[in-house]
Amino acid sequence: MTRFAAFADSSDDDEVANDKSERAPLDEEHSDTDEAPSITSSESSSDLETDDLLPHKSNTLVPDENGDYHYRETRWPLHMGVDAQKMHVMQTSLFRVPEEAAAMRADNAQTSSLQIPLGLNRKHSRDSDGDGLRFEPTQRASFAQDVDPPIYKPTRKYARVDRAESAVVGGEAAMVDAGLAFGRSFRVGWGPCGLLAHPGTICAPNTPVKTTANTSTIFRTLAPIVNSDDLSAKLLQHQLSHSPIDLDDEQIPFANPSSIDLHFSSFAALFPSTDRSFEASLFRLGSALFDLLPLRLGDSVTPDIRTQVTGLRRKAAVSAWLEDTVASSIDSDIRALPSASPATLAFIHLTGNQIKQAAGVAADGGYLKLATLISQAGGDLEFRSDLRLQLDIWRKEHVQSHVEEDVRKVYTLLAGLLSSEDSDEPSDGPGSNPIDLISALDWKRVFGLHLWYSGLVDSTISQVFDAFSDSMKRRKVSIPPPWYIENPSTPQGRWKLPSLPVSPDALYSLMRLHADPSCSLSQVLDPLSFSSSPLDYSLPWHLYIILSRCMGVRDFSDRGEPGITTPGSSQDDVDTTSDGHSPSADLLTNSYASQLEQHGMVQEAVFVLLHIEGSAGRAKVIKDLLARNAHRLDEWTTRGIVGSLRIPMAWVQEAKAIYALHCGNIYDAFELYLSAELFNEAHNLAISKLAPDAIIRNDLQLLASLFRRFEWRANTIDGWHLRGKALLDYSSVLTRLEGIDDLRPIEQEEERDNLARDASKLIGVLPNVLNDRSNTRHSTALATMISALVSVADRARPLSIIDIPSLHVDETVTLQHLQSSLYARFVEII
Repeated sequence: MTRFAAFADSSDDDEVANDKSERAPLDEEHSDTDEAPSITSSESSSDLETDDLLPHKSNTLVPDENGDYHYRETRWPLHMGVDAQKMHVMQTSLFRVPEEAAAMRADNAQTSSLQIPLGLNRKHSRDSDGDGLRFEPTQRASFAQDVDPPIYKPTRKYARVDRAESAVVGGEAAMVDAGLAFGRSFRVGWGPCGLLAHPGTICAPNTPVKTTANTSTIFRTLAPIVNSDDLSAKLLQHQLSHSPIDLDDEQIPFANPSSIDLHFSSFAALFPSTDRSFEASLFRLGSALFDLLPLRLGDSVTPDIRTQVTGLRRKAAVSAWLEDTVASSIDSDIRALPSASPATLAFIHLTGNQIKQAAGVAADGGYLKLATLISQAGGDLEFRSDLRLQLDIWRKEHVQSHVEEDVRKVYTLLAGLLSSEDSDEPSDGPGSNPIDLISALDWKRVFGLHLWYSGLVDSTISQVFDAFSDSMKRRKVSIPPPWYIENPSTPQGRWKLPSLPVSPDALYSLMRLHADPSCSLSQVLDPLSFSSSPLDYSLPWHLYIILSRCMGVRDFSDRGEPGITTPGSSQDDVDTTSDGHSPSADLLTNSYASQLEQHGMVQEAVFVLLHIEGSAGRAKVIKDLLARNAHRLDEWTTRGIVGSLRIPMAWVQEAKAIYALHCGNIYDAFELYLSAELFNEAHNLAISKLAPDAIIRNDLQLLASLFRRFEWRANTIDGWHLRGKALLDYSSVLTRLEGIDDLRPIEQEEERDNLARDASKLIGVLPNVLNDRSNTRHSTALATMISALVSVADRARPLSIIDIPSLHVDETVTLQHLQSSLYARFVEII
């Protein structure tokens, strides 16, 4: 069996053989002389042992009796017939072993002092990312020997720099270095309502700019969202009317779009038949591609015939859409060529499948034969074959230069050849002028040429689209034009984004989505495909709802399996009734809601957020939206959110409470928290904000009214008995003291004992209730309460107080209590 050595080639065997032949006389010479050192294992001055001088051991695969292979350890010197003692003498004579061993020990000691372990590499790495130390392959004796990796050492993390050692401190006014001056205050990024804060000028990498790197100016640019509020409101109103608002298992409202009423044709019906806008064209194309078609076939029709009829009907619908869409472009081209020949005008009409107009123009211009051929456009294969034969005759007879180029274009188009590349016509023959029919056309008209003239009658839309895509790839034609973002703040009035990857046109993407079953919504729902603004998510979101939630024909690529959570989400965030969670779907929904929020459309934004798939996430984002827009929640908006969208009134009241607290209306926030049944928040607010003022003003009635509201929900409030109950007992103790004189003598003594006991207990509890030492009002209120309780105890039972927290009271209170205690003890002794 062949054995392989690591890092060796075929020339090694020859070198070993030559080396052995050259050293043999030298070995014999040393063995015969008296000067040859006699070295034994006990007398050797070297640190090396005999086994260490032997060549390395090798594990060889050998077969056993049963034909199985096992490793067998062999010693190459013994196997080759070399004496170990003789080899030891040879190596000692040829090398200075003691000096080399000492040098190796010195090298090892120097290497061990380094921080970087052997076998690790720092090149192109960063410790903060966890890849600062990389393992390198280690040499080994053979491939049969396992090599243990080096010991793993955790990467060094960045440490917090002390303020005295920071390079930024003291350099805030260094205008020469804008990054140092504004590094902690201003960072390039997006703000609310499409605000972009940035230094310098927004431009492409190769665009020359006037500003320098040393500029200290921070620009605030508004990136306008090119979106019509009326259009969004119209689309959302239509979807709301066909989306019932239900409650899930967690009693969280969610929108359930109707799969029967919400489809492309229902949205297309919102636009007048004369509307040629992009949005209307988009929904009409979606209706032609994805909506169910009324076939009106009997039950006896087989499925294959039904499928073929469906394909033909859908192809006819797409053809009608194309004719209507490109009609305006054809009219513009004809108006731009007032003196064009009849053949040229006929060809332009043919690019929009306007057969009647093309034949009429040709006939009126005297091209009767051409008009006859045009009337048969889209004919069978025999008709196309005859036209190709005519083109071939012109080529062979070298008379192409004598035929009008526009006539040849019409012949080529009717023959199903969109350019000379599709025919056998050479591009460099005598009198040959290559015909290219698509160079000056947009992608919709080029796709129409493939649909009307190049493909067969029974070919599907997918087959036509594949042929169209292959033709575009061969010619390296870019489908969409570059996009621009309108920006009135710039002198040019817009931002040009040549550095961004150009996204496909939305109409093209929708066509691709139908033709390619493996294409997902993640590949086509790009905002730049639908609008000139990268922040306009209106149409992508509506298409997601129609295609995924209603029709179920396409979905996002990250959609998880039913009941399986995606990384980064918990099981509570996924509805058990959904088909799996998709983070991309929730991100798109959240982005569209943020866009509506920037336009002040709060109700519409809440409706969009009702399509978030997870219950917990849906509740959180809606509450956050209401809290950010609490100042807009007037009576009309609140009625719409609570009534139509079934948002709990407690969520609205919580948002208003947060806004009231932000505005400094503490008591209004307290009442709103109680109305929202957020008793913990109301309890904390009453203790931290309202109670200190009532205590300082000695308004015991207000203090008692604040905390009596929580008695019936004491079990649901955190720390009630140690916080709110203590303040309620404080007001009760002082109130009972005022009425002690109205009791009978026996009852007075009993009440004094109770008051003294309660006051003593409260003195030890109250410092933990108002424990914010940095808050002056807390400290003042706590001192007021302890002083009052000490006074109560001094009037009832002075000796009941063991200790007074001196940090919270004045020395006068301590001296008065000491005087009362001494007097009471004196009376007790007497």
